[in-house]
Amino acid sequence: MTISTISQPPRLIVICGATATGKSGLAIQLAERLGSVILSADSRLVYREFDIGTAKPTREERQRVPHYLIDICEPTETLTVADYQDQAQHLIAKAPESPPLLLVGGTGLYLKSIVRGMKIPRVAPQLELRSQLEALGQFQCYQILQQIDPMAAQKIHANDQVRTLRALEVYYITGRPISEQKGENPPDYPIFQIGLQCESDALNSRIQRRTEEMIEKGFVQEVEQLCQKYGSELSLLETLGYQEIKQYLAGDISLETAKELTVLHTRQFAKRQRTWFRAISEIQWFDAESPNLLDEVFYFINSRKSH
Repeated sequence: MTISTISQPPRLIVICGATATGKSGLAIQLAERLGSVILSADSRLVYREFDIGTAKPTREERQRVPHYLIDICEPTETLTVADYQDQAQHLIAKAPESPPLLLVGGTGLYLKSIVRGMKIPRVAPQLELRSQLEALGQFQCYQILQQIDPMAAQKIHANDQVRTLRALEVYYITGRPISEQKGENPPDYPIFQIGLQCESDALNSRIQRRTEEMIEKGFVQEVEQLCQKYGSELSLLETLGYQEIKQYLAGDISLETAKELTVLHTRQFAKRQRTWFRAISEIQWFDAESPNLLDEVFYFINSRKSH
Protein backbone atom coordinates (compact mmCIF):
# COMPACT_ATOMS: atom_id res chain seq x y z
CA MET A 1 0.00 0.00 0.00
CA THR A 2 1.45 3.32 -1.08
CA ILE A 3 0.99 6.10 1.46
CA SER A 4 1.37 9.67 0.25
CA THR A 5 2.96 12.19 2.57
CA ILE A 6 0.59 14.93 3.66
CA SER A 7 1.45 16.95 6.75
CA GLN A 8 -2.06 18.30 7.34
CA PRO A 9 -5.00 16.21 8.54
CA PRO A 10 -7.77 15.81 5.95
CA ARG A 11 -10.60 18.30 5.74
CA LEU A 12 -12.58 15.86 3.67
CA ILE A 13 -12.50 12.06 3.40
CA VAL A 14 -14.15 10.63 0.27
CA ILE A 15 -15.57 7.11 0.37
CA CYS A 16 -16.47 5.98 -3.13
CA GLY A 17 -16.83 2.88 -5.27
CA ALA A 18 -19.42 0.88 -7.15
CA THR A 19 -22.92 0.32 -5.87
CA ALA A 20 -23.38 -2.38 -3.19
CA THR A 21 -19.74 -2.30 -2.03
CA GLY A 22 -20.76 -1.18 1.46
CA LYS A 23 -19.85 2.51 1.34
CA SER A 24 -22.66 3.63 3.66
CA GLY A 25 -21.96 0.97 6.26
CA LEU A 26 -18.27 1.78 6.41
CA ALA A 27 -18.97 5.51 6.46
CA ILE A 28 -21.28 5.23 9.47
CA GLN A 29 -18.75 3.19 11.43
CA LEU A 30 -15.89 5.50 10.48
CA ALA A 31 -17.94 8.61 11.28
CA GLU A 32 -18.71 7.25 14.74
CA ARG A 33 -15.04 6.58 15.37
CA LEU A 34 -13.91 10.00 14.09
CA GLY A 35 -16.85 12.02 15.41
CA SER A 36 -17.64 13.09 11.84
CA VAL A 37 -20.80 13.80 9.85
CA ILE A 38 -21.65 12.41 6.42
CA LEU A 39 -22.31 14.35 3.23
CA SER A 40 -24.09 12.15 0.68
CA ALA A 41 -22.82 12.11 -2.90
CA ASP A 42 -25.62 10.11 -4.47
CA SER A 43 -27.80 11.64 -7.18
CA ARG A 44 -30.96 9.77 -6.10
CA LEU A 45 -30.69 10.16 -2.33
CA VAL A 46 -31.37 13.88 -2.73
CA TYR A 47 -35.00 13.09 -3.59
CA ARG A 48 -37.64 12.60 -0.92
CA GLU A 49 -39.79 9.44 -0.86
CA PHE A 50 -37.34 7.42 -2.99
CA ASP A 51 -36.07 5.35 -0.10
CA ILE A 52 -35.99 1.57 -0.42
CA GLY A 53 -34.96 1.35 -4.07
CA THR A 54 -32.09 3.78 -3.54
CA ALA A 55 -30.79 2.00 -0.42
CA LYS A 56 -31.15 5.28 1.44
CA PRO A 57 -29.70 5.21 4.98
CA THR A 58 -32.43 4.31 7.45
CA ARG A 59 -33.83 6.66 10.09
CA GLU A 60 -31.90 4.70 12.72
CA GLU A 61 -28.62 5.05 10.80
CA ARG A 62 -29.19 8.77 10.36
CA GLN A 63 -29.81 9.07 14.09
CA ARG A 64 -26.46 7.39 14.78
CA VAL A 65 -24.60 9.81 12.49
CA PRO A 66 -25.90 13.09 11.02
CA HIS A 67 -26.34 12.85 7.23
CA TYR A 68 -26.62 15.84 4.90
CA LEU A 69 -27.67 16.27 1.26
CA ILE A 70 -30.34 13.59 1.63
CA ASP A 71 -34.06 14.37 1.09
CA ILE A 72 -33.38 17.94 -0.05
CA CYS A 73 -35.49 17.89 -3.21
CA GLU A 74 -39.01 16.96 -4.29
CA PRO A 75 -39.31 14.11 -6.83
CA THR A 76 -40.89 16.54 -9.30
CA GLU A 77 -37.90 18.91 -9.12
CA THR A 78 -34.49 18.64 -10.77
CA LEU A 79 -31.31 19.02 -8.78
CA THR A 80 -28.43 19.81 -11.14
CA VAL A 81 -24.77 19.04 -10.45
CA ALA A 82 -24.28 22.79 -10.01
CA ASP A 83 -27.06 22.87 -7.38
CA TYR A 84 -25.46 19.95 -5.57
CA GLN A 85 -22.03 21.56 -5.70
CA ASP A 86 -23.37 24.82 -4.24
CA GLN A 87 -25.02 23.07 -1.31
CA ALA A 88 -22.09 20.76 -0.58
CA GLN A 89 -19.50 23.53 -0.76
CA HIS A 90 -21.64 25.65 1.58
CA LEU A 91 -21.78 22.83 4.14
CA ILE A 92 -18.04 22.22 3.91
CA ALA A 93 -17.25 25.92 4.28
CA LYS A 94 -19.32 26.38 7.44
CA ALA A 95 -18.26 23.13 9.15
CA PRO A 96 -15.50 23.10 11.81
CA GLU A 97 -12.05 22.21 10.45
CA SER A 98 -11.94 19.13 12.69
CA PRO A 99 -13.04 16.35 12.62
CA PRO A 100 -13.02 15.70 8.86
CA LEU A 101 -16.25 15.49 6.89
CA LEU A 102 -17.06 12.25 5.07
CA LEU A 103 -18.21 12.65 1.46
CA VAL A 104 -19.84 9.33 0.60
CA GLY A 105 -21.40 7.98 -2.58
CA GLY A 106 -21.06 6.60 -6.06
CA THR A 107 -22.14 9.52 -8.25
CA GLY A 108 -18.90 10.37 -9.98
CA LEU A 109 -19.90 13.86 -11.12
CA TYR A 110 -21.06 14.85 -7.64
CA LEU A 111 -17.72 13.77 -6.19
CA LYS A 112 -15.72 15.38 -8.97
CA SER A 113 -17.60 18.66 -8.56
CA ILE A 114 -16.26 18.88 -5.01
CA VAL A 115 -12.87 17.17 -5.16
CA ARG A 116 -11.78 18.87 -8.39
CA GLY A 117 -13.79 22.06 -7.94
CA MET A 118 -15.45 21.76 -11.34
CA LYS A 119 -16.52 25.04 -12.90
CA ILE A 120 -20.09 24.37 -13.97
CA PRO A 121 -22.12 26.82 -16.08
CA ARG A 122 -25.07 27.96 -13.96
CA VAL A 123 -27.70 27.46 -16.63
CA ALA A 124 -30.88 25.63 -15.71
CA PRO A 125 -32.43 23.29 -18.30
CA GLN A 126 -34.38 25.32 -20.90
CA LEU A 127 -37.14 22.95 -21.99
CA GLU A 128 -38.62 25.18 -24.70
CA LEU A 129 -35.22 25.91 -26.22
CA ARG A 130 -34.29 22.23 -26.11
CA SER A 131 -37.48 21.20 -27.90
CA GLN A 132 -36.79 23.75 -30.64
CA LEU A 133 -33.24 22.46 -31.04
CA GLU A 134 -34.39 18.82 -31.00
CA ALA A 135 -36.78 19.65 -33.85
CA LEU A 136 -33.78 20.62 -35.99
CA GLY A 137 -32.29 17.16 -35.61
CA GLN A 138 -28.96 16.06 -34.16
CA PHE A 139 -27.05 16.44 -37.45
CA GLN A 140 -27.90 20.12 -37.82
CA CYS A 141 -27.46 20.84 -34.09
CA TYR A 142 -23.97 19.38 -34.19
CA GLN A 143 -23.13 21.48 -37.24
CA ILE A 144 -24.21 24.60 -35.33
CA LEU A 145 -22.08 23.54 -32.38
CA GLN A 146 -19.04 23.14 -34.64
CA GLN A 147 -19.51 26.74 -35.77
CA ILE A 148 -20.12 28.42 -32.40
CA ASP A 149 -17.91 26.26 -30.15
CA PRO A 150 -15.44 24.13 -32.13
CA MET A 151 -13.49 23.28 -28.96
CA ALA A 152 -16.57 21.71 -27.36
CA ALA A 153 -17.45 19.96 -30.62
CA GLN A 154 -14.06 18.23 -30.61
CA LYS A 155 -14.90 16.66 -27.23
CA ILE A 156 -18.50 15.76 -28.02
CA HIS A 157 -19.33 12.85 -30.32
CA ALA A 158 -21.45 13.75 -33.35
CA ASN A 159 -24.20 11.40 -32.15
CA ASP A 160 -24.21 12.60 -28.52
CA GLN A 161 -27.48 14.52 -28.48
CA VAL A 162 -27.55 15.18 -24.71
CA ARG A 163 -24.17 16.94 -24.58
CA THR A 164 -24.74 18.71 -27.91
CA LEU A 165 -28.03 20.19 -26.69
CA ARG A 166 -26.48 21.19 -23.37
CA ALA A 167 -23.60 23.00 -25.11
CA LEU A 168 -26.01 24.86 -27.40
CA GLU A 169 -28.30 25.67 -24.49
CA VAL A 170 -25.44 27.22 -22.47
CA TYR A 171 -24.28 29.24 -25.47
CA TYR A 172 -27.72 30.65 -26.32
CA ILE A 173 -28.50 31.56 -22.70
CA THR A 174 -25.14 33.06 -21.70
CA GLY A 175 -23.75 34.18 -25.07
CA ARG A 176 -20.49 32.38 -24.27
CA PRO A 177 -19.28 28.96 -25.45
CA ILE A 178 -19.51 26.21 -22.84
CA SER A 179 -15.82 25.41 -23.42
CA GLU A 180 -14.91 28.85 -22.02
CA GLN A 181 -16.98 28.28 -18.89
CA LYS A 182 -15.57 24.92 -17.92
CA GLY A 183 -12.45 24.03 -16.01
CA GLU A 184 -11.43 23.25 -12.46
CA ASN A 185 -10.64 25.16 -9.29
CA PRO A 186 -9.59 22.48 -6.76
CA PRO A 187 -10.09 23.29 -3.08
CA ASP A 188 -7.03 24.20 -1.03
CA TYR A 189 -7.79 21.80 1.83
CA PRO A 190 -6.42 18.22 2.07
CA ILE A 191 -8.66 15.44 0.78
CA PHE A 192 -8.20 11.70 1.28
CA GLN A 193 -9.96 9.48 -1.26
CA ILE A 194 -10.88 5.94 -0.25
CA GLY A 195 -12.39 3.44 -2.67
CA LEU A 196 -14.12 0.14 -1.94
CA GLN A 197 -13.82 -2.75 -4.34
CA CYS A 198 -14.45 -6.50 -4.40
CA GLU A 199 -14.23 -9.37 -6.84
CA SER A 200 -16.97 -9.63 -9.45
CA ASP A 201 -18.51 -12.78 -7.94
CA ALA A 202 -18.65 -11.20 -4.49
CA LEU A 203 -20.16 -7.99 -5.88
CA ASN A 204 -22.75 -9.94 -7.85
CA SER A 205 -23.74 -11.77 -4.66
CA ARG A 206 -24.03 -8.44 -2.82
CA ILE A 207 -26.24 -7.01 -5.57
CA GLN A 208 -28.42 -10.13 -5.59
CA ARG A 209 -28.78 -10.03 -1.80
CA ARG A 210 -29.55 -6.33 -1.69
CA THR A 211 -32.22 -6.65 -4.40
CA GLU A 212 -33.94 -9.41 -2.41
CA GLU A 213 -33.76 -7.28 0.75
CA MET A 214 -35.34 -4.33 -1.05
CA ILE A 215 -38.29 -6.50 -2.09
CA GLU A 216 -38.65 -7.81 1.48
CA LYS A 217 -38.65 -4.25 2.85
CA GLY A 218 -41.57 -3.24 0.61
CA PHE A 219 -39.97 -1.95 -2.58
CA VAL A 220 -42.96 -3.00 -4.71
CA GLN A 221 -45.32 -1.05 -2.45
CA GLU A 222 -43.01 1.98 -2.57
CA VAL A 223 -43.04 2.03 -6.37
CA GLU A 224 -46.80 1.52 -6.44
CA GLN A 225 -47.37 4.47 -4.09
CA LEU A 226 -45.00 6.70 -6.08
CA CYS A 227 -46.78 5.83 -9.34
CA GLN A 228 -50.15 6.64 -7.78
CA LYS A 229 -48.93 9.93 -6.33
CA TYR A 230 -46.79 11.27 -9.18
CA GLY A 231 -47.82 9.24 -12.23
CA SER A 232 -45.83 6.46 -13.83
CA GLU A 233 -44.18 8.91 -16.27
CA LEU A 234 -42.13 10.59 -13.52
CA SER A 235 -38.51 10.56 -14.72
CA LEU A 236 -37.16 9.17 -11.43
CA LEU A 237 -39.37 6.12 -11.95
CA GLU A 238 -37.32 5.36 -15.06
CA THR A 239 -34.18 4.83 -12.97
CA LEU A 240 -32.52 1.62 -11.81
CA GLY A 241 -34.83 -0.73 -9.95
CA TYR A 242 -37.87 1.51 -10.13
CA GLN A 243 -38.26 0.98 -13.86
CA GLU A 244 -38.17 -2.80 -13.52
CA ILE A 245 -40.69 -2.88 -10.66
CA LYS A 246 -42.90 -0.47 -12.60
CA GLN A 247 -42.90 -2.97 -15.49
CA TYR A 248 -44.01 -5.66 -13.06
CA LEU A 249 -46.81 -3.49 -11.68
CA ALA A 250 -47.98 -2.81 -15.25
CA GLY A 251 -48.26 -6.56 -15.79
CA ASP A 252 -45.56 -6.62 -18.46
CA ILE A 253 -43.19 -8.97 -16.59
CA SER A 254 -43.24 -11.24 -13.54
CA LEU A 255 -41.78 -10.19 -10.19
CA GLU A 256 -39.02 -12.77 -10.61
CA THR A 257 -38.10 -11.27 -14.00
CA ALA A 258 -38.18 -7.78 -12.48
CA LYS A 259 -35.69 -8.91 -9.82
CA GLU A 260 -33.46 -10.59 -12.42
CA LEU A 261 -33.46 -7.47 -14.60
CA THR A 262 -32.72 -5.25 -11.59
CA VAL A 263 -29.72 -7.41 -10.71
CA LEU A 264 -28.51 -7.42 -14.32
CA HIS A 265 -28.86 -3.66 -14.78
CA THR A 266 -27.27 -2.98 -11.39
CA ARG A 267 -24.27 -5.12 -12.36
CA GLN A 268 -23.94 -3.16 -15.61
CA PHE A 269 -24.18 0.11 -13.69
CA ALA A 270 -21.52 -1.06 -11.19
CA LYS A 271 -19.19 -1.87 -14.09
CA ARG A 272 -19.51 1.68 -15.42
CA GLN A 273 -18.84 3.06 -11.93
CA ARG A 274 -15.70 0.93 -11.59
CA THR A 275 -14.43 2.23 -14.91
CA TRP A 276 -15.00 5.83 -13.79
CA PHE A 277 -13.32 5.50 -10.40
CA ARG A 278 -10.44 3.36 -11.69
CA ALA A 279 -9.29 6.34 -13.79
CA ILE A 280 -8.72 8.42 -10.62
CA SER A 281 -5.16 7.81 -9.44
CA GLU A 282 -5.64 9.56 -6.08
CA ILE A 283 -8.03 6.90 -4.78
CA GLN A 284 -6.61 4.42 -2.27
CA TRP A 285 -8.41 1.11 -2.74
CA PHE A 286 -9.56 -1.30 -0.05
CA ASP A 287 -11.14 -4.75 -0.19
CA ALA A 288 -14.81 -4.38 0.71
CA GLU A 289 -14.84 -8.02 1.84
CA SER A 290 -12.04 -7.59 4.38
CA PRO A 291 -13.14 -8.52 7.93
CA ASN A 292 -10.85 -5.75 9.24
CA LEU A 293 -11.96 -3.06 6.78
CA LEU A 294 -12.75 -0.38 9.36
CA ASP A 295 -9.42 -0.81 11.13
CA GLU A 296 -7.52 -0.81 7.83
CA VAL A 297 -9.14 2.43 6.67
CA PHE A 298 -8.69 4.04 10.09
CA TYR A 299 -5.00 3.08 10.12
CA PHE A 300 -4.55 4.47 6.61
CA ILE A 301 -6.04 7.83 7.61
CA ASN A 302 -3.85 8.10 10.70
CA SER A 303 -0.75 6.98 8.78
CA ARG A 304 -1.16 9.70 6.21
CA LYS A 305 -1.79 12.31 8.89
CA SER A 306 1.39 11.39 10.74
CA HIS A 307 3.73 11.82 7.75
